[in-house]
Amino acid sequence: MPSLGSRGDCFDNAVSEAFFASLEDELLDRSTFRTHAEARIAVFDYIAAFYNTQRRHSTLGYLSPAESERRFHEDEAA
Repeated sequence: MPSLGSRGDCFDNAVSEAFFASLEDELLDRSTFRTHAEARIAVFDYIAAFYNTQRRHSTLGYLSPAESERRFHEDEAA
């Protein structure tokens, strides 16, 4: 189902939709898990080790979330 509301309001879930599409395409469609625990660990690793630290995001000016946050805090401290 598409996003509700206009861009930037509290009903806009396009960023969440993009995250789950990436998760499905980049991890879930390429993997088979034997247990829930194995799937949970794989999702955690995907988010913590790849999505937040390496994967670039168009909504963040093509920076990773970790790099965007680092720059934000540098600017805030300056």
